[in-house]
Amino acid sequence: MAEVNKYILFKLKNQTFGVEVSQVISIERLQEITGVPRTSEFIKGVTYIREQTTPIIDLRERLLMDEAKPTDDTRILVVSINSMQLGLIVDAATEVKDIDQSVIDPAPEIIGGVKETFIRGVARLENGLLILLELESIIDPYETNELLEVVSE
Repeated sequence: MAEVNKYILFKLKNQTFGVEVSQVISIERLQEITGVPRTSEFIKGVTYIREQTTPIIDLRERLLMDEAKPTDDTRILVVSINSMQLGLIVDAATEVKDIDQSVIDPAPEIIGGVKETFIRGVARLENGLLILLELESIIDPYETNELLEVVSE
């Protein structure tokens, strides 16, 4: 029997993406973010979530998509990447879905402008394709150090 994993689905622009539920700590409403100077453009700053100072990344900007104004649906996916709590700004968190691993194909080199290194795979679902993100690759080692500095300031 094939393995089934749960994924949280979310929107960026008009595209749906997924990340494994096991990597998501919580989904929060967008809240005030304190900017931090001299950081990468996609690092929006920090906020206090679940008793922890949390760096916030605009996932649209990180994936080189157009910027968007926040709406009532905008959420922060609080995730654990390389033992660090991060907040990822997404346009909307839509649902939790069980996905059979047998319907997941390896990532092609580029999809909709998103680099292959950011993609874990592409799931073939009844209503189309779903891009599954590889959260560990969203942040490279240099950026991890940058985020650690942001939190310690």
